[in-house]
Amino acid sequence: MATTKKVKAEIIDDTRIITYFMNDVLQQNEEPKNVYVFCQKHSIEESDFYSFFGSFESLKENVWEKFFENALATINNDPNFSSFSDKDKLLTLYFTLFEILTLNRSYILVYLKDTKHSLKNLKDLKRFRKHFKEFVVSIISSSDSPVYSRLNKIKEPTYSEGAWLQFLLLLKFWIDDSSKGFEKTDVLIEKSVTTVVGLFDTKQLENLFDLGKFLWKEKR
Repeated sequence: MATTKKVKAEIIDDTRIITYFMNDVLQQNEEPKNVYVFCQKHSIEESDFYSFFGSFESLKENVWEKFFENALATINNDPNFSSFSDKDKLLTLYFTLFEILTLNRSYILVYLKDTKHSLKNLKDLKRFRKHFKEFVVSIISSSDSPVYSRLNKIKEPTYSEGAWLQFLLLLKFWIDDSSKGFEKTDVLIEKSVTTVVGLFDTKQLENLFDLGKFLWKEKR
């Protein structure tokens, strides 16, 4: 008499659902039509999907949030990070983030295909933005930071918002960058971090002018 082998049910968690979603976006060049179709395709109960995400919008926010969490985990694994200068901490953050984004570049290019010219309006980066700004503030508010004393004249959110705008500039540049190994983006990261760290120095305008010249040259 023939018998059937019982297959162990696949464990469904937020990471697996995100993986399914990202793969669908890459294969179809667009996101699934709706949650029902998505769940049917991957044999997921809708109740399981909604136990992790209230909608595709929530899922997409979580994708970007995980990008940042992975970068933070990588940074925290470096025992020397706490002894870095403000500039080196920001450089580490930016380079680590773009390493992770590069690993997911195909998804990001599809995801941003219709909105890459107005990145500041992307609501799905909301959680990512929150974590990013909190991390920047944690760097500049350390007791031994030479920048922190200058923040008595302005509010920390102003500084972190400036860093965020710089990141969006970098993201837009990286999306359009076709250089080998995205070496032009690496150059811009260096220039951007110098600008952010020196935001309250007397060389502020000089740094911004240098950054502007670089961007103008690349876009011609």
